[in-house]
Amino acid sequence: MGEPLENLYFNWLCAKVIDTSKTDPNQTYWELFKVLHTTEFVWVKEGDDNRCADGKELRVEFLLQADIPDDIEWRTLPGCSILEMTIAFARRAEFSTEQSLEDWFWEFMYNLGLHDFCDKKNPEKQDIVDILDKFIWRDYDEFGHGSMFPTDNPIADLRTLDIWYQFNVYLTSQDRLV
Repeated sequence: MGEPLENLYFNWLCAKVIDTSKTDPNQTYWELFKVLHTTEFVWVKEGDDNRCADGKELRVEFLLQADIPDDIEWRTLPGCSILEMTIAFARRAEFSTEQSLEDWFWEFMYNLGLHDFCDKKNPEKQDIVDILDKFIWRDYDEFGHGSMFPTDNPIADLRTLDIWYQFNVYLTSQDRLV
């Protein structure tokens, strides 16, 4: 294995939600994904620790799929990136609905306001970080605008709910429960 483990893992994660063979900067998101992967998902509500654990579990799956011997030091690095958490959560959303992991991931990016940050637009890292900080620290409004789950009529202030419950409020508000 000549390429660093972290690079292999990053490319594996990206391939779950984008076509990594594309080269048109209008269709690539490498800069966005680098920021998503280098920004730690900090959980502030009880229950969101599960989102972190789900994200870190992707490391185990990667090692198994890539047939790479377990690297316990790397696998157990503290923290979980926003990219890991969002991909893992999109997988849970896929399991709970009829929408694909990739479609959920991009719906979350759209809801956060990150979907337009393709490489062609040469996104400023700080602009992405500001959006992610708003999400992580729950600086969005009570309706979830600025989060992954905006809704017009929530049953509660979404900032007070963990991500899984926010998702369920979001699904219910759109009559998307299966």
